[in-house]
Amino acid sequence: MTYDLAIGDRAYSSWSLRGWLLFDAFGLPVRTQSARLYSDEFATVLQGFVPARTVPTMRLPDGLIVSDSLAIAEELASRHPQAGLLPSAPRARAVARVLMAEMHAGFTALRSHCPMNLRVSYAACAPPDPVLDDVARLQQLWAWAWAESGADGPWLCGAYSAADVFFAPVAARIAGYGLTVDDNAATYVAAHLAHPSFRRWRAMGLVDGPDQDFYTRDYPTRVWPGPAPILAIACDGPSVNATCPYSGNKVSHFMQAGGRVWGFCNAFCRDKTVADPEAWPKFMAIYTS
Repeated sequence: MTYDLAIGDRAYSSWSLRGWLLFDAFGLPVRTQSARLYSDEFATVLQGFVPARTVPTMRLPDGLIVSDSLAIAEELASRHPQAGLLPSAPRARAVARVLMAEMHAGFTALRSHCPMNLRVSYAACAPPDPVLDDVARLQQLWAWAWAESGADGPWLCGAYSAADVFFAPVAARIAGYGLTVDDNAATYVAAHLAHPSFRRWRAMGLVDGPDQDFYTRDYPTRVWPGPAPILAIACDGPSVNATCPYSGNKVSHFMQAGGRVWGFCNAFCRDKTVADPEAWPKFMAIYTS
């Protein structure tokens, strides 16, 4: 049983990140169809997901369209109760739903001043008071969640859940715009940046089409504060492997890492691996063998 998911640019579409994490982080099978924001391509992709007008949008195996990340989260949680999208303990599950609802509806100042951009990290962004108020509210909400759910961290309700999925783009904004948070919140942000699914999404976002000028800001930049990737570069072959670690197809594009040359079946397979080799278990399996 495989779902279909319409998404926007991986580097910039925060709601698409939420939608995709609901599948990848919980082991649910999905096929993605991506479209560049602010382009005719976006409307074309959504023609296959009527009546949806936004991303993410999910098509169920029976063809029914479910749009909006909150609806997707609740539907997947009801269909796959053992996957762990929502906590099994009633109190923690209620806390998770409170968190998801507030994130879904609020924090408009933060969203506006700090649109998600996974391709850059700014040292500072001169946040106005409404943004600082949003950051303060986030810290209050997270502290409340840890206390009420009994979580001993770093995730909000115990194990990683849909509540954490909803705050993943917020963590990216805090990291990406140099926003100051307390130690507990900083630990939570760092956990997001290191989460395997988040790293895979960001690696794809780094190579997923050209930059979108709309998201460029004139702030001083810094190194992305997440885990430092293994150094890798695109190069010519031949490679030590004859087949792509992802598809099993014959290799045609090449990458150098760890003093060896590795092959992939297409440019995107190679480039997403160049961006962050450790994000990809199938590649790391041959890299460490």
